[in-house]
Amino acid sequence: MAASEDVLPEDFPFDLLLEGVSTVFESIGRALICLNSEFRIVRASPGLNHLMGEGAVESVTGKHVSEMLGSDLFGPDGSMRKALEAGERREGWGASIQVEDVPPRLVSITGAPIVHDESAVCDPRVSYVVVIRLGEENLDSGPAAPTIFSGLVARSAAMSDIFRLIEHLSESDATVLISGESGTGKELVARAVHVHSPRRKGPFIAVNCGALPGELLESELFGHVRGAFTGAVRDRVGRFELAAGGTIFLDEVGDLPLHLQVKLLRVLQEKTFERVGDSATRTTDARVIAATNKDLRQAVHDDAFRDDLYYRLRVVPIEIPPLRERREDIEPLARHLLARVSRDRSVLLSPDAMRALLRYSWPGNVRELENALEYAVAVSRGQTIHPQDLPLEITETRVSQVQPGATLPPDHQITLPTGHVPTGSAAAASLDSEYDRLRAALETHHWRRSETAAALGISRTTLWRKMRELGLLR
Repeated sequence: MAASEDVLPEDFPFDLLLEGVSTVFESIGRALICLNSEFRIVRASPGLNHLMGEGAVESVTGKHVSEMLGSDLFGPDGSMRKALEAGERREGWGASIQVEDVPPRLVSITGAPIVHDESAVCDPRVSYVVVIRLGEENLDSGPAAPTIFSGLVARSAAMSDIFRLIEHLSESDATVLISGESGTGKELVARAVHVHSPRRKGPFIAVNCGALPGELLESELFGHVRGAFTGAVRDRVGRFELAAGGTIFLDEVGDLPLHLQVKLLRVLQEKTFERVGDSATRTTDARVIAATNKDLRQAVHDDAFRDDLYYRLRVVPIEIPPLRERREDIEPLARHLLARVSRDRSVLLSPDAMRALLRYSWPGNVRELENALEYAVAVSRGQTIHPQDLPLEITETRVSQVQPGATLPPDHQITLPTGHVPTGSAAAASLDSEYDRLRAALETHHWRRSETAAALGISRTTLWRKMRELGLLR
């Protein structure tokens, strides 16, 4: 926000002006945050106190906005920050807000740069504004804008439900079992549960239960005393002790040997354990979050996993769907991951490259998507990634294995059949026919969006989203 010194006196009451604007936003349940050119908070409206508790305004004023809304959005490579610096506006993005000791909350944010204009009656310190509202108000309104939540990026209703559940657990210490295929982001979800919990100031200790043989894993979890086995030359503290006051994350818990399953069950029931080679009973207050890519119900049926342990772990179940079942997440994930892997380079995805990403089934889920983008950045020579820069398995597959219920982003309005869809089939060609149909309609109406939308029987907003996703922008 800037004002011409020729128009307004130096002693113009900008604070009074901002207070009046803040009152308007507060009356409709919104908080207004004003940022300077360095993205530090110049002013926060009293509405922030209503959202986050008394004292929130004072605690954030003068701080960098990334301390409140996260570096994924407002760090040096943050997606919202880059958009604002480019003069663009972003509406309705989901985010997690953190203010001092108050548990994080899921909110919706809209950010916009302030246009410097001689006629503007604005505080010259302010370069950007952010409007904040509670996330519950817009999570069910549609998947147009993505949510960035503790390092997780999504647009799908399934992931929005998971974010809401994590927020509802913010005052709970309940044991959580996260299930999902490899590469879906189970550890990120576990960290989000920890960050949005009463233990967020404590340690987060991760253990991969499938990476070590049983005898070493027992020592890793519970510790050992000197002389407990060959090579034990000193006492060692186990991960359960290190996680005191915090969270221990047991990844791939389905690989836990049966004798350690008994010990883990005792920890969950009685909060006690012994170090290897020691008879002294110790206690732990660590919260347990476990994850698995196996079907533990089947493992229980096959006597490979204890049923009592399964139900002790599954107090709060969280199931992460594979990426092929939430294709509307591919586009925001790809853009977010690309900003991360490209580092100092400013790299964009061409419309054809984005369509190739949307067609692929991603058996390796988000991890495979990140690896594919890192490969593309490494082999590309320009500032734009084209289909030929992507791994061959992505560009050679038109529409791969699609699970029942899988969908492309709603903006595409394309129905995919279930089962295997071979290259060159009518279903695969429908992706391109949508592009051709929309382009023909635009050209018929001389690219006038209002007339084109009316002819297609859709709103101008839907038409604009389709054009953006399909790369039909002039």
